[in-house]
Amino acid sequence: MLLAAKILVFAVNGFLRVATGLDIGLSTKCVVIPREMGMCHKIGYSEMRLPNLMGHTSMAEVIQKSTTWQHLAHTDCHPHAKTFLCSLFAPICLDTFIHPCRSMCVAVRDSCAPVLQCHGHPWPASLDCDRFPGDEDMCLAPLAKDYKYLHKVLPKPTCQTCPAVEEFFTHKRVLEVFCDSNFAVKVKLSKKRTASEDQEYNIECQVEFTSQGSLLPYETQSMIQQWLLINEKCIERMSPSHRPVVYLLVGNIEEGNILVNQVYRWQRKDSQLTLATQKWRHHKCL
Repeated sequence: MLLAAKILVFAVNGFLRVATGLDIGLSTKCVVIPREMGMCHKIGYSEMRLPNLMGHTSMAEVIQKSTTWQHLAHTDCHPHAKTFLCSLFAPICLDTFIHPCRSMCVAVRDSCAPVLQCHGHPWPASLDCDRFPGDEDMCLAPLAKDYKYLHKVLPKPTCQTCPAVEEFFTHKRVLEVFCDSNFAVKVKLSKKRTASEDQEYNIECQVEFTSQGSLLPYETQSMIQQWLLINEKCIERMSPSHRPVVYLLVGNIEEGNILVNQVYRWQRKDSQLTLATQKWRHHKCL
């Protein structure tokens, strides 16, 4: 049965390192992953062990304690963030507990701790990477080191001070800013109406231009969405109500990081931004 468990986990996500497992006591049970834990849906399995590896004994506690982490997972701060978090909050229902490897914890922590800090939270002691097994044990390990060479490495959004929103400008000034920038993305924001107290947002993006030849429009859209999710205070200030608000975010890519330097409020009655984006196609920078 243990061998079958190893094969199943490997098939689910390809992260398993084979060695010895930790037997589960009779006090645990299999339960369906609740709909409130969206980060752990579509990950290859639908049932989890309770109590989980965080010591949560009830589903209500699991949902409550995982809220902050679900926000973090949605920022895509690391490719394995969801796998790491779900292995702890919603461990797969097998005959053995499969812990994340220490190396996976370190990789996720190094990428996601700055994002967590941006939201006002330190990396918690409960996720101290030293508590997890080494790669020589049975555990969920990161993909091979050559994984990054098989996939395109994109610039990362970073935590930064929110740029002031500009509402008065001329199209000539906007064109000057465009000349000193790598991208401009039109963003439509609004608050979602949810039953929970947690605030969520609708984010729609349209790329006006990017001067980074290797970046595709959908990649730029995705990175700006991530930037907004990481810089939560900015999106809170830019979306004061449930009514949609439109902005133009302009910035640069420096040392592999995305920086938003200018935020313009795009109002229907304003023709300056529309004129600037139209003229940009044929504009020659000095």
